Amino acid sequence: MKPIPFNKPFIIGRELSLIADAVAQGHLSGDGAYTKLCHRWFEEKLGCHKALLTHSCTGALEMAAILCDIQPGDEVILPSYTFVSTANAFVLRGAVPVFVDIRPDTLNIDEQLIEAAITPRTRVIVPVHYAGVPCEMDRIMEIAEKHRLLVVEDAAQALLSTYKGRALGSIGHFGCLSFHETKNIISGEGGALLVNDARFAGRAEVIREKGTNRSQFFRGEVDKYTWVDIGSSYLPSELVSAFLYAQLERADEIIAKRRSICTAYAMQLAPLQQSGKLRLANFDKDSNGHLFYVLLDSLDTRSRLIAHLKSQGIHPVFHYVPLHSSPAGRRYGREGSSMQATDALSDRLLRLPLFYEMNTGDIARITAAIREFFIS
Repeated sequence: MKPIPFNKPFIIGRELSLIADAVAQGHLSGDGAYTKLCHRWFEEKLGCHKALLTHSCTGALEMAAILCDIQPGDEVILPSYTFVSTANAFVLRGAVPVFVDIRPDTLNIDEQLIEAAITPRTRVIVPVHYAGVPCEMDRIMEIAEKHRLLVVEDAAQALLSTYKGRALGSIGHFGCLSFHETKNIISGEGGALLVNDARFAGRAEVIREKGTNRSQFFRGEVDKYTWVDIGSSYLPSELVSAFLYAQLERADEIIAKRRSICTAYAMQLAPLQQSGKLRLANFDKDSNGHLFYVLLDSLDTRSRLIAHLKSQGIHPVFHYVPLHSSPAGRRYGREGSSMQATDALSDRLLRLPLFYEMNTGDIARITAAIREFFIS
């Protein structure tokens, strides 16, 4: 029986021809024609002030940390249930990550716990839109404004998800996107920094270009470029941008397909939720269908279900080890609230296979195997 992987990279349209065209144009380093096309697409589609492609979402987060002027000892509030880059980008600047618990319904940061975690050292709030489901951004922005904090949206999983009609990543002062091969829209590796506050746009260009004003030079704004600030090499190659632009051309189609897979999962597994065997993902109507998970009653049940599915050639995966319980999390950060929900849910969550080329037969096979596990 053919294996069903958790994820499978895909080509949907002109990826290979646009890569060939980039080579023919004779410009393969950063900020060529396809990078500029991607920038324009994000600015027009998402409504951000400026979009800048990066080599990864990690790079975008690192740029955001620099732009937030993080100094040693500053504190950054974020959920513990997230990828390490969310914290690492700020720890690299000397910040202390302050971990706040998640909501049991969305697995996003609990906005009701943020304010109690704020101290005189707090500088930034980093909401993570888990599974592409939006955090309560109105409340988070209200808290940030009240305490004069910056907001960096980790929207790695959330491209083309919305919150009250606004694109995720375009609401905070900064937004960070990922195009890793596990995301909805892919380029292998890749990311983008969305700058939503015009005050930071000029410096963002400088930081991205190794601390130089090279972008201004190419626009004819200065007669030579030089080192003017700290920075690093955050640009992707033009080959990556060409592949990405071909995916962006079909982005709405890709999102619609993933949402349809989530809907099929939800319909076929609904009886198991109704009988109390598991809990289904909170598939928000405004989310982008990034992933579909089930919550089981225990770590033991999850382990046995994984083994059962793998025996049938199906490859689900669990997700994060909470950062507050990791060796580096204990060394560099601290808890800003009880971690009750994070601890309770992280051992029980299981992500099901979800990729663009999945078909109805794949979904039926996976859901049948899950039903078989609970019946046997």
